[in-house]
Formats: sequence, C-alpha cells, structure tokens
Amino acid sequence: MSELSTISRHALTVLAGQLAVMAFGVTDTIVAGRYAQEALAALSIGSAVFVSVYVALMGVLQALLPVWAELRGAGAQAAMGASVRQSLYLCAVASVLGMALLLSPGPILSWTEVPPPLRAEVRTYLAILAFGLPPALLFRIYSTLNQGLGQPKLVTWLQVGSLALKLPLSIWFTFGGAGLAPQGAAGCAWATLVVNYGLLLVGWKMLRNHPMYAPLQLWRPLERPDRAQLARFLRLGLPAGLSILVEVTSFTLMALFIARQGALASAAHQIASNLAAVLYMVPLSLAIATSARVSYWRGAGNERRAGATALKGFWLATIMGCALAAILFVLRQAIAGLYSTSAEVVLLAASLLTWVAAYHVADALQTLCVFVLRSYRITLAPLVVYGVLLWGVGLLGGYRLAYHGWSASAPWRSPAAFWAAGAAALGMTALIFSALLLGVLSLQRRDAA
Repeated sequence: MSELSTISRHALTVLAGQLAVMAFGVTDTIVAGRYAQEALAALSIGSAVFVSVYVALMGVLQALLPVWAELRGAGAQAAMGASVRQSLYLCAVASVLGMALLLSPGPILSWTEVPPPLRAEVRTYLAILAFGLPPALLFRIYSTLNQGLGQPKLVTWLQVGSLALKLPLSIWFTFGGAGLAPQGAAGCAWATLVVNYGLLLVGWKMLRNHPMYAPLQLWRPLERPDRAQLARFLRLGLPAGLSILVEVTSFTLMALFIARQGALASAAHQIASNLAAVLYMVPLSLAIATSARVSYWRGAGNERRAGATALKGFWLATIMGCALAAILFVLRQAIAGLYSTSAEVVLLAASLLTWVAAYHVADALQTLCVFVLRSYRITLAPLVVYGVLLWGVGLLGGYRLAYHGWSASAPWRSPAAFWAAGAAALGMTALIFSALLLGVLSLQRRDAA
C-alpha cells in the first residue's frame, strides 16, 4: 500500500470519529437554538470557556502521539505500554487543573464582560462539564494510543456509536419531558457528561480484552512516577499544549468578547464558530495521520521516507482546505439556515461564513505543519508564532477593530471584525509554519544524503 493511501485511510478513519464528536457540538447548537436564542448565547459562551480549557489539556496528551508512534516503529512494545502508564500521572494533574478552572469561571466572565443575565446559566453549564473532564482526558489517552498504533478504527466506532446516545439525551435534557423539567443549555452539558463516562467505560473494557493491546503489557502494576520520562513528556507536551491553548483561545475568546454585542451577535457567531470547528476536523485528521506515519518512519530509522510522507500530507491538506472553503462560500446562506429559524441570525451568520472560508484555508495549512513539526520535536518556535500572531494580530486586532476602530475608521461593531482579523493572523501563521516545515525537511534530506 502506498504512503498516500495509508495516510488517507488513517485520516478518513480519524475524521469519521472526529466528526461524530463534532456532531455533539452541532447537535447542542441546533438544540439550544431551537429552544431559545438566550440558551444558544449561553451555550456559545460556556462552550468557548470549556473548549479553551479542554483542548489545551488535551493537547498535552495528544502531543504524546509522536513518542508512541516512534516506539512502535522501533518495535519497543513493552516500553510503549510503560510510557502509557506514566501518562496517567500527567492526565491526573491535567484533570485537577481543568476542573478547578471550570468550577471557578467568575474572573473570566467578568474580564470579558459577559452580560450578567447570561452568567448564571453559563456557570451551571461549566460546573456540569467540570465533572465530565477527567473521563474525557482519559479517553484522549486511549485515542492517542490507538493513533500511535496506527489502529484508530476502534476509537472511531466508539465515537460514532456515542452520537446515537448524545442526540436523544441532548433533546430530552434541554426540552424536558417524561417527568424531567427543561434544563436549557445545561441539558446539553448533562448529555455530554453521560456520554463521556460511557466512552471511558467501553474504552477501558477494550483495553482489558482486545488482543491488539496484549503485546504492550499495559496491565502491569503502575510504576512510581518516572521523573526523566515525565520531563520528556512535558518538554514535548507543555509547549504543544500551550500552543493549542493560544490557538484555541484566539478562537474561543472571540465568543466572550462578541457577547457584549448582544444575543444576536453571539448566536450568529456560535453558528460560524461551530462550522469552523467542524471543517477543522479534516486537516486535524490529516495532521494526526501524517504525524503518526512520519514518527513511525523516524522510529524505524528511515528519515528519507519520513520526509516524503510529510510532503504528501502537506499537499493533501492544501488541496482539501481549498476545496472545503470553496464549498462553504457557495452554500453559506443555505448552511446558516439549517441552524436557526431566526432570519436575523441566519443573515448575520451567512455573512460571517465568508470569513470562515478564508480562515479555513489558512487553518488547514498551519494545522498539518504544526503536527509534523512536533514529530521533529520542534515545539517552542510554533508557540512563539502563535502568541505573537494569533493573540497579538488576531484577537487583539479584532478587539481594536470592533470596539475602537483602526486608524481613522470607526469601530466595526460586528463579529466580522474578529473573523477578519483572525483570518489574517492565521494566514501569516500558515506561511511561517510552511516555510519552517519545508526548511526542516530540506535539512533532513541533506543530512540523509
């Protein structure tokens, strides 16, 4: 099988699972939007906070993919199992930190000036999800392990199957019925909590019983913390997690800053951000698959094949990013209409999707690059670039454009100000990361010659 076929098959499998997970958000957005505009606004703000916390912590664990893929390439299966056990210490610390943040969102909500009428519902939403964070992070370890093994199918089946549980639960908890009072946006959180624990339970049983995991010897007694190995995890995972934190907060904090423009702006932005997140699953899946293969070949000592694999993934992500952006641009009005019955919300959301299309092209390129750069243990430079461009140009630039104006221009009090600045910042990021990746691959080819 060709390397491109291997990447594509792995990416499609991961994508199916990721889209199922993203369908959680789509389901919640549609259900909350049908329940009430205020519920959709609260969901927009609450999900922005939760995603910022969860994805940053998840990024620390996801960054272990190159480590486990390299061990697989080197044939060190028992060492891979020991490494997975050590990652549980990292997961425990991440869970405690994440829960503390989600249970105390007051300073974030005050700093971003979220309207007081929405704060109570947002607090309830986040408090529920705080207790769903530990199983979500543990399941992320299971998912990353499967990706490192080049066998993401089991995770995908679990994620797709869980959607069949999530959809009816979100509707029931949100609208009430059968003796249950309507919960509003909090109902979506309760549904997520139930699904997260269900996924963890099934994943645990698979690890216990499936023969694929037997060579890893996972169920040996848990060793004491290995400081050297945990330090290696942190050197790779901490910059990666911080990078994802910067990337995601540059995206999610838009929802909190836009909230002061009112429920209409928040609702339209929620639709735009939800679609951007769904589209992101395509380059993310390609990046995971490409990174796993690059790391596998590096672990096997074949740097030339690792570089060739990275280039194939790069061009595939470029083509797919442009194609999906074009489809979104053409169908933006019809797609926005699927999310809401409010003509005002649909009109504003459709205008934002033009910027989302441009945003996605840049997002596809930079996502592939940053994942492959982690396979080459390059994590600090992307963190600096993210901080300067995504926070400095994207988020701060959008804030100034929306609330203070730019130069002699009046403030552009619309969510579009944030999307325009974000697309520009992400475009510059993609160019820098592309140049960095191509430079690294050129050096690797020269050293291998």
